Amino acid sequence: MSEPPAFRKIVHVDMDAFYASVEQRDNPELRGRPVVVAWRGARSVVCASSYEARKFGIRSAMPAVRAERLCPEAVFLPPDFVRYKAVSRAVREIFERHTDLIEPLSLDEAYLDVTENKLGLATATRVAKRIRQEIREELNLTASAGVAPNKFLAKIASDWKKPDGLFVIQPHEVESFLVPLPVGRIPGVGQVTEARMKAVGIATVGDLCAMERTTLEGHFGRYGRRLYELARGIDHNPVIANRASKSISAEDTFPVDIPLPETEPLLRKLAEKVWAASRQNARMARTVVLKLKTKEFNTLTRSLTPPTMPVSLEEFADVAVSLAERVDLGPGQLFRLVGVGLSNFQVEQVAETPLFTHDDDDEDLLVPSSEDQSALPSDILESLQSARK
Repeated sequence: MSEPPAFRKIVHVDMDAFYASVEQRDNPELRGRPVVVAWRGARSVVCASSYEARKFGIRSAMPAVRAERLCPEAVFLPPDFVRYKAVSRAVREIFERHTDLIEPLSLDEAYLDVTENKLGLATATRVAKRIRQEIREELNLTASAGVAPNKFLAKIASDWKKPDGLFVIQPHEVESFLVPLPVGRIPGVGQVTEARMKAVGIATVGDLCAMERTTLEGHFGRYGRRLYELARGIDHNPVIANRASKSISAEDTFPVDIPLPETEPLLRKLAEKVWAASRQNARMARTVVLKLKTKEFNTLTRSLTPPTMPVSLEEFADVAVSLAERVDLGPGQLFRLVGVGLSNFQVEQVAETPLFTHDDDDEDLLVPSSEDQSALPSDILESLQSARK
């Protein structure tokens, strides 16, 4: 297997059951009990579950009503993202003692490039051990970590001995480690992609590795090339500190499905949230985006790049509302979700550490306004796209 041209030492740190663990830390009565961080409601989803709750099959992005059926005695707590964000900042401060090359993926996980570390520790493994020890001693929380020559492998490694675990993949171990893995272990390979792979005889990473790149591209398009590389342990993507967002958006799910004309009030409310966030951004967006999801879970998007961008919230909201006029599915069509966004930013900047980010250049998602999705970080929001289906 080929190795990256530049040798790197990457650590992926993932806090264990982060939101639920914070709740249990701050309330001793919750320790040892199944804790579910979620609002109650027909369309609410699980933001996090303690390991005690996971024994009952409760997972993030699961409908809250299903979680309640699986474990009626579970303690349901509404999310407190202000508190979680504060703890996340404290974790970040620990990271910064060791390196400035930190790429957060969400409130509870991040990549660190420790090829050179501030304390001069001899190995990346020692850095990871030190970070986990400091998190435990100073924050009374646990974190799992993966150490590897690249981001792809480090992310897989961090999940290998969860919770409260550390796993190291040395460069010479990459091939033997990857070959037997099921393809579902590859970050980004969800249930749909995994099913497509199985349909063409791909069940393990070894199966992927045995296929030619052109064959994989024929089955999976441009993603086929990425799969070809990952199957060989190749990932040249660097850790990008303070990554600037490519878009800003907010979306929300209605309590009940509604016709298109009735989406306008929420659409304007979401536009207000996006506009406020964009004012903190030194770059200028060129494109307004509208997202809708029908009752049947079909997603539609409409976008407009006007000659001159709106200069006020009112103008921005008007443009977003006007995009809905380009959706012609008949008066009887009902919708379950609406989203508003700004994209196509023109001037690069050094962004502040994002509260919510996506890996692999997906768009940033702001705090949705409904109680079943309020302030969810990107990893949960991403899961929700399939959970809602």
